[in-house]
Amino acid sequence: MISSTIGIWNYWIVFCLMMIGLFLVIGRKNFLKKIVGLTIFQTSVFLLYITFGKIKGGTPPILNESIESIYSNPLPHVLILTAIVVGVATTALGLSLVLKINTEYGSIEEDDISAQDLVDYHDDIETGKNVDLKFKQ
Repeated sequence: MISSTIGIWNYWIVFCLMMIGLFLVIGRKNFLKKIVGLTIFQTSVFLLYITFGKIKGGTPPILNESIESIYSNPLPHVLILTAIVVGVATTALGLSLVLKINTEYGSIEEDDISAQDLVDYHDDIETGKNVDLKFKQ
């Protein structure tokens, strides 16, 4: 029982990383913490795909003299290289949006931004401004 559990240690790591990332994305109100959680979640998916691509006793898919060779699948590794680039770009875009939100609202807490938007909305209604034009420049 214990040897079979230890044999799948990378699945346990994937599960723990996914739960940590999901908790940070859903359970926190700070936008920066949400981006960190999204990055941790992406990393767990990368590890999961790399785990699927490795075969015990498998060799790199390079032809050799032996016909009886077992090859590891290289496709998940190639897909993960692309996913890493997309993940870095997504993280960079998210961080730039957090910076823009911080300069615009003075906070990156979700509750503070929602409260400030609600106050601005009610102020616009009381003064008779057209609410639809609020976000146009």
